[in-house]
Amino acid sequence: MSDTLSVLAVALVCVTTVVVGGLGLRLSRRTSDFYVAGRTVSPRLNASAISGEYLSAASFLGVAGLIYDQGVDLLWLPVGYTLGYLVLLVMVAAPMRRSGAYTLPDFAEARLGSVLVRRLAAVLVVAIGWMYLVPQFQGAALALALVTGAPQWVGSLLVAVVVAVAVGAGGMRSITFVQAMQYWIKLTCLAVPAFVLLALWMRSGGGVPTVREGWWEPFAARSPDDHPYYRTFSMMLALCLGTMGLPHVLVRFYTNPDGVAARRTTVSVVALLGAFYLWPPVYAVLGRLHLPSLPEGVRSDTIVIQLPGRVVDGVGGDVLTAMLAGGAFAALLSTASGLAMSVTGVLHQEFLRPRLARLTGGDAFGFGGFRLAAVGAVVVPFVVARFVEQIGIATTVGFAFSLAAATFAPLLILGVWWRRLSRAGAVAGLVVGSVASTSAAVTTYLGGPTSGWTEALLANPAAWCTPLAFATAVIVSLATPGSVPRDTGRVMVRLHTPERVHLARSRVPD
Repeated sequence: MSDTLSVLAVALVCVTTVVVGGLGLRLSRRTSDFYVAGRTVSPRLNASAISGEYLSAASFLGVAGLIYDQGVDLLWLPVGYTLGYLVLLVMVAAPMRRSGAYTLPDFAEARLGSVLVRRLAAVLVVAIGWMYLVPQFQGAALALALVTGAPQWVGSLLVAVVVAVAVGAGGMRSITFVQAMQYWIKLTCLAVPAFVLLALWMRSGGGVPTVREGWWEPFAARSPDDHPYYRTFSMMLALCLGTMGLPHVLVRFYTNPDGVAARRTTVSVVALLGAFYLWPPVYAVLGRLHLPSLPEGVRSDTIVIQLPGRVVDGVGGDVLTAMLAGGAFAALLSTASGLAMSVTGVLHQEFLRPRLARLTGGDAFGFGGFRLAAVGAVVVPFVVARFVEQIGIATTVGFAFSLAAATFAPLLILGVWWRRLSRAGAVAGLVVGSVASTSAAVTTYLGGPTSGWTEALLANPAAWCTPLAFATAVIVSLATPGSVPRDTGRVMVRLHTPERVHLARSRVPD
């Protein structure tokens, strides 16, 4: 019974995603429709869509699992995820919208006038997008296998197919409607079971979870050389600065009509994320109460879906489990859709479209080329997810945040706020930040066991990679004033001119 209801819930979410995504097919006709939804998305709709794509498998399953496993220190995770949007609001939301770019590489070239910077930004968008997509496919395999017993590859393939269809159908217009809907599905599917479980806990007279020593203590070291203060600081820095560097997040601000709408969108996003992140800690604490230990080989990522069946008997537990399975798939689909959309846009704009233009002798948008890019955007991470060992959904996502913080955060903050950023400085910052953070991730994945500062620095690289990238960009820019673009002043005026001035100028007759 539980398997049947869970399969129906997952199927309903997938079918609804395809149907809603298909609506965009009727509305998408121009290039801007596919890339930025015609820049006509309202703040409320965009806020729901951004929240839908941002709340990934790491949020729905991974945060609760990490808090369950490591203790209250990981309560900083939901705080950091939400705080990242506040930094985005203050630093870059409105200027990025005023830039008029379609993609992050578009902004890089518009600001610095360099094809090399654009190419580097394009490669990083694809790399971060694929790195973030891998745990989404792994999470899909984990969730479907847990509730139905299906082979691991089935869940990943299901998400890959649905996402490719939704993105290819209508681009950003389709994905906007899909993600806005999926945010409310996720919130409902996470909050309702939590209310039921809390009510049952209170009715039973409560209870104290069984936890290890130090689980309740902030900054409690798991070993004498664990360095919890550094780990927490590095994690928060990655989340705060990495958010603005996530391509699937940033591209959504291009869909707002103007900079004012971009700021209103961000304020709404902070509220929506706060409402969602109330619930993962509830599952972590109740998991410690009802599942004090997990069998060997069972990951803590699974406690959200396991919990209802341990607390509620019969059909009630099956229904709650099915809700959580459907919500988990909504989280996977919405984030995977946003990531696939950003990767598709860059693959098509930077790699496929120029080649198709040379072959056809023109520069038409090419719906077929866009859909081919959508397939490529999901095939590579799907294959990688089948062969890469799962080390924890939230951990893998953390490395994506670290890479984004060490590359795009310096480029965006300096590009928006510092006139003296040069082409050479931007290239040096991107290269140093990407090499440093990628090396740390690869060493953690493939290297042998480490301990002490070595483990802390490699597992949480944002605290040293990001300042290193900033310093490199600044020092090289100061040393190469000749490579500062000549039109920097004009571009900076465009980025920072108040919205009311733009509106006033548009009303002045020629």
